[in-house]
Amino acid sequence: MAAAADLAFDPWNPAFVADPYPAYAELRARGRVIRYEPTDQWLVPHHADVSALLRDRRLGRAYRHRFTHEEFGRTPPPPEHEPFHTLNDHGMLDLEPPDHTRIRRLVSKAFTPRTVERLKPYVDGLAGELVAGLVRDGGGDLLADVAEPLPVAVIAEMLGVPEADRALLRPWSADICGMYELNPSGETAAKAVRASVEFSDYLRELIAARRKDPGEDLISGLIAAHDEGDRLTEQEMISTAVLLLNAGHEATVNATVNGWWALFRNPAQLAALRADHSLVPSAIEELMRYDTPLQLFERWVLDDIEIDGTTIPRGAEVALLFGSANHDPAVFSDPGRLDLTRGDNPHISFSAGIHYCIGAPLARMELAASMTALLRQAPALTLAAEPERKPNFVIRGLRGLTVEVR
Repeated sequence: MAAAADLAFDPWNPAFVADPYPAYAELRARGRVIRYEPTDQWLVPHHADVSALLRDRRLGRAYRHRFTHEEFGRTPPPPEHEPFHTLNDHGMLDLEPPDHTRIRRLVSKAFTPRTVERLKPYVDGLAGELVAGLVRDGGGDLLADVAEPLPVAVIAEMLGVPEADRALLRPWSADICGMYELNPSGETAAKAVRASVEFSDYLRELIAARRKDPGEDLISGLIAAHDEGDRLTEQEMISTAVLLLNAGHEATVNATVNGWWALFRNPAQLAALRADHSLVPSAIEELMRYDTPLQLFERWVLDDIEIDGTTIPRGAEVALLFGSANHDPAVFSDPGRLDLTRGDNPHISFSAGIHYCIGAPLARMELAASMTALLRQAPALTLAAEPERKPNFVIRGLRGLTVEVR
């Protein structure tokens, strides 16, 4: 078993965060499961194992449906973190059946292929407007001007958040998502707790307003479903709305800027894309594989499992390394090469199993809309400054991406 000091895997090292993929190759060479003491986790780096464990019901995103903290050998979170955990633990991403099944069934009605397709004119129109503004200004920050406002506006529109309030959403989301990093600091936790309280209070007021004056939005739909007998507590509505906002834009924002940064570093691939816009769908899949927006997904071991002769006991936590799985040469030929024409591309950037990303079709639509608008309206888009990467490891992104339109 490798000691942590012997591993290149170091999620707090800026050099590792800048390019974790060589360290992943080392992990895969070490074996199928590696104990990592600094986070008290078992690292799983191979595609086949990550894919299988995402579908394995002996693992779960939560354990409180079966065990107390004490029975599971875990220390309860500090009482001062309670607002964050109340918000987080009632969202379907951190629930297991039957609660997960009940909530996902209700929410999935808003994400059917037909429903998502109806959003296409709105998404394409908004992407076109945002890119037109970037072109008029001769460039700017691709993250702040296009990548961020597009998915935030779309999910806010779906939820029924008034346009005047939408500027509140992204800061709340960023502070809450800080808790998904490994061993978050006390300052990060305090920000997440404050954002959880403020966001929850805001949504409680919005739900009360929708009860009096329902609309066509998703929150109104969840209220109606509750009134018709599909019971959803107010806390579940609040947690679901926050989850949809966080998950509904965080990955799309980061996939956009990570993707364009990868294209600028691979000019031959960018030239091929500019010459043939029909490559956009396969380009999106490849860019999400090549620089994965969500690098790690945690699961609790509810019943003992065995990986390659190593027993991982109940109560342990596994860290499924999506970024490593997406660069596994056993599945992807020449994984370190960006290939926008890659045909067989079973990346797991949207997860798998019962927690497969419910918004994946919408995310793909948004990514295609912004990429197509940029290719059409800014065919000579260039990088204006070397970007600075966020220090986060789990949620991988840039602080900004400054571009010029010539």
